Amino acid sequence: MSDFLTGIAFFLIIEGLVYALAPSVLKRMAELLPQIPENQLRLSGLFAVALGVLMVWFLRTA
Repeated sequence: MSDFLTGIAFFLIIEGLVYALAPSVLKRMAELLPQIPENQLRLSGLFAVALGVLMVWFLRTA
Protein backbone atom coordinates (compact mmCIF):
# COMPACT_ATOMS: atom_id res chain seq x y z
CA MET A 1 0.00 0.00 0.00
CA SER A 2 2.91 2.29 0.73
CA ASP A 3 4.27 1.85 -2.79
CA PHE A 4 0.86 2.62 -4.28
CA LEU A 5 0.56 5.85 -2.29
CA THR A 6 4.12 6.79 -3.24
CA GLY A 7 3.19 6.31 -6.89
CA ILE A 8 0.16 8.55 -6.51
CA ALA A 9 2.31 11.16 -4.78
CA PHE A 10 4.81 11.14 -7.65
CA PHE A 11 1.96 11.45 -10.13
CA LEU A 12 0.64 14.50 -8.27
CA ILE A 13 4.12 16.04 -8.16
CA ILE A 14 4.64 15.63 -11.90
CA GLU A 15 1.12 16.81 -12.71
CA GLY A 16 1.58 19.84 -10.48
CA LEU A 17 4.88 20.69 -12.11
CA VAL A 18 3.24 20.72 -15.54
CA TYR A 19 0.57 23.13 -14.33
CA ALA A 20 3.12 25.30 -12.51
CA LEU A 21 5.85 25.44 -15.15
CA ALA A 22 3.97 25.30 -18.46
CA PRO A 23 0.32 26.31 -18.05
CA SER A 24 0.10 27.78 -21.55
CA VAL A 25 1.35 24.54 -23.13
CA LEU A 26 -1.22 22.60 -21.11
CA LYS A 27 -4.02 24.91 -22.24
CA ARG A 28 -3.00 24.51 -25.89
CA MET A 29 -2.91 20.73 -25.50
CA ALA A 30 -6.40 20.79 -23.98
CA GLU A 31 -7.67 22.80 -26.96
CA LEU A 32 -6.21 20.25 -29.40
CA LEU A 33 -7.48 17.20 -27.54
CA PRO A 34 -10.98 17.14 -29.10
CA GLN A 35 -9.39 17.03 -32.57
CA ILE A 36 -7.49 13.79 -31.87
CA PRO A 37 -9.37 10.65 -32.89
CA GLU A 38 -10.58 8.44 -30.03
CA ASN A 39 -8.69 5.43 -31.35
CA GLN A 40 -5.42 7.35 -31.24
CA LEU A 41 -6.12 8.51 -27.68
CA ARG A 42 -7.03 4.97 -26.66
CA LEU A 43 -3.85 3.50 -28.19
CA SER A 44 -1.73 6.20 -26.56
CA GLY A 45 -3.32 5.44 -23.21
CA LEU A 46 -2.77 1.70 -23.59
CA PHE A 47 0.84 2.33 -24.57
CA ALA A 48 1.35 4.51 -21.48
CA VAL A 49 -0.19 1.82 -19.25
CA ALA A 50 1.98 -0.90 -20.78
CA LEU A 51 5.10 1.24 -20.44
CA GLY A 52 4.28 1.98 -16.81
CA VAL A 53 3.69 -1.69 -16.01
CA LEU A 54 6.96 -2.66 -17.69
CA MET A 55 8.84 0.03 -15.78
CA VAL A 56 7.42 -1.13 -12.43
CA TRP A 57 8.13 -4.77 -13.29
CA PHE A 58 11.70 -3.93 -14.30
CA LEU A 59 12.34 -1.85 -11.19
CA ARG A 60 10.92 -4.58 -8.92
CA THR A 61 12.95 -7.38 -10.49
CA ALA A 62 16.24 -5.48 -10.83
